[in-house]
Amino acid sequence: MKNRRTFIQSATLASAGLFASKSFAFNILHKDIQDELVIGHNGMRYKVDKSWAKISSSTNPLINCHEMVQDSKGRLFMVGDDVHNNILVFDKSGKLLDSWGHSFPAGHGLTISKENDEDFLLIVDNGFYSDASGKGKSQHGNVVKTDLNGRIIFSLAQPHTIGVYKDEDKYFPTETAVAPNGDIYVADGYGSDYILQFDSRGRFIRKFGGHNNENPAHNLKNAHGVVVDTRDKNNPVLICTSREECCFKIFTMDGKYLRTIDLPGMYVCRPVIHGQNLYAGVCWSKDKEGKRNANTGFLTILDSKNKVISSPGGNAPVYQNGMLQPTLQDASRVFMHGHDVCVDDDENLYVCQWNANQTPPIKLTRV
Repeated sequence: MKNRRTFIQSATLASAGLFASKSFAFNILHKDIQDELVIGHNGMRYKVDKSWAKISSSTNPLINCHEMVQDSKGRLFMVGDDVHNNILVFDKSGKLLDSWGHSFPAGHGLTISKENDEDFLLIVDNGFYSDASGKGKSQHGNVVKTDLNGRIIFSLAQPHTIGVYKDEDKYFPTETAVAPNGDIYVADGYGSDYILQFDSRGRFIRKFGGHNNENPAHNLKNAHGVVVDTRDKNNPVLICTSREECCFKIFTMDGKYLRTIDLPGMYVCRPVIHGQNLYAGVCWSKDKEGKRNANTGFLTILDSKNKVISSPGGNAPVYQNGMLQPTLQDASRVFMHGHDVCVDDDENLYVCQWNANQTPPIKLTRV
């Protein structure tokens, strides 16, 4: 793996300057960033490539780049909320290979799973959109399973239609995860903060999390993400985001609370497992006075013991008496609002951002 990364480091990347993409706006807004900037800590360090995506804003417009996954062929699938092209497909050089999807005005979550050697996607539309006048609106969200060409396999039932939610409960899902047995977990992160479990055919099993549990540790607040953690093959667990609490909460596969991973000051998005590490985008962070500010995002990386080992774009992690101290955005200001991170098979990172001047994903090449 190291030799492969070394080879990639020495290769010359094609320039994206010929393309009139919104990444140009990012470069102007952040012209103080050095071209060869390296960020990260403790051996998890990365060279920043702001012009990785070879796309034009005129032909492939973006609003928010929400999430990205890599398929079995090494292609990178990104979901966004511009209905000109909800799904963009890249190779690892940033070349656009394909685009599709026009029916997800709130395209937000993207998960990939494999069945019988075939890859499938779960696309989450959280239900928020703008009408023809530009006014913000909302409706119940939707979760759709598709093949890699966008053919719809099925849609999961909305919880109100199967008696799982009361009429007054909100359903604005943000993320999904797929278990080894095919069960699907849906995080209702902008709605009622439940994690809903379905079987592989879309039949409802249970829900957990939410609010007002007898033990407040069971509660979730902005359950923005969920992942099945199989690093311990004999004891898979669910890691759920509780973003407003700046933490991840770990549950059994049937929804029993186990423990919390506190990440002071970090408003983390979905957890992403790659190898023995956990990666996450940080949408906002707090300043020294404890105030949450816009444009203060970065990434964070945790090891197999769920200890932070690197925070690219943020300050180095500091532990005192075993407790992680609040982490702030560093002076590089590379990111505005880190929303997701995809780790490729060379351990490079691709960072999707929300509310970042319509910029495409940023590549971080492992050094």
